[in-house]
Amino acid sequence: MPAGFPGLPSLNALRVFEVVARQLNFRLAAEELGVTQAAVAQQVRGLEASLQVRLFERLPRGVGLTDAGRSYAASIRSALGMIDEATRLLRPTPSQVTVSVTPSFASKWLIPRLGHFAEAHPDIDLRLLATDRLSHFHTDGVDIAVRYGQPPFGGGLNIERLMEQSIVAVASPGLLAERGKPETFAALQGYVALHDGHDFWPAFSAALFPGHPPATAKTVRFNQTSLAIDAALGGQGITLASLAFVKADIAAGRLVQVFAQCLRLDQAFYLVWPRRMHEPQALSAVRAWLRAQVAEN
Repeated sequence: MPAGFPGLPSLNALRVFEVVARQLNFRLAAEELGVTQAAVAQQVRGLEASLQVRLFERLPRGVGLTDAGRSYAASIRSALGMIDEATRLLRPTPSQVTVSVTPSFASKWLIPRLGHFAEAHPDIDLRLLATDRLSHFHTDGVDIAVRYGQPPFGGGLNIERLMEQSIVAVASPGLLAERGKPETFAALQGYVALHDGHDFWPAFSAALFPGHPPATAKTVRFNQTSLAIDAALGGQGITLASLAFVKADIAAGRLVQVFAQCLRLDQAFYLVWPRRMHEPQALSAVRAWLRAQVAEN
């Protein structure tokens, strides 16, 4: 009996090829695969040599697919998807879903709601990966991510808008009672402006007090939105934050919305997850629950 698939290239090389074809960048492909850029380049060169076909065009920045490479990539992506699905069906695992979110999204929006999820879905083991680093679905074992920005977020991904970004200014009621509400640009200068990594203050103050120069108020900067919100809760100044992150604190009287003005941005929070032939039921349940939480609040 002849050996099966004698012309089949290395499966590892095909996996590397699929990632490079999707990222069109050796460095990004190496990061996703958790290997060196040199190892990725070596696998691609070896695959092209074994096939005797040029799959990529080397460009000044990244690479581009040749016509043959583009056709091959579509077929290989489909084939790897079938192998992945067959393996999942062969080795069923407990209903476990890993969600990648930023630390601020986790602490200020998601974690307070997790008790409701556990009650509604006791059969799903929900795991949070809270990091500012861009998580990779395959290498980090992430099933779905909440990402902030504007699509596209990469090839081979499903994208669904979760909620818009509406920025408001908040402070503790005690601080406002002590100093008075800043009705004018000059009064606002008397407050400490609490910044996070997004730096919304220039756009917000320009919309609030048009025609004035950039604010020169005292500032304290944090690398996490949640830390800036905590500082505002402690009466240390005024911060700008997503309304979704501070709505519960405003409702409970722990924070006060300083101005009626909201800064609406083009960026939003999106659900992002890999395209698959068949979506696991647990993942569908998590997505539906996240959408329901946004609709209720």
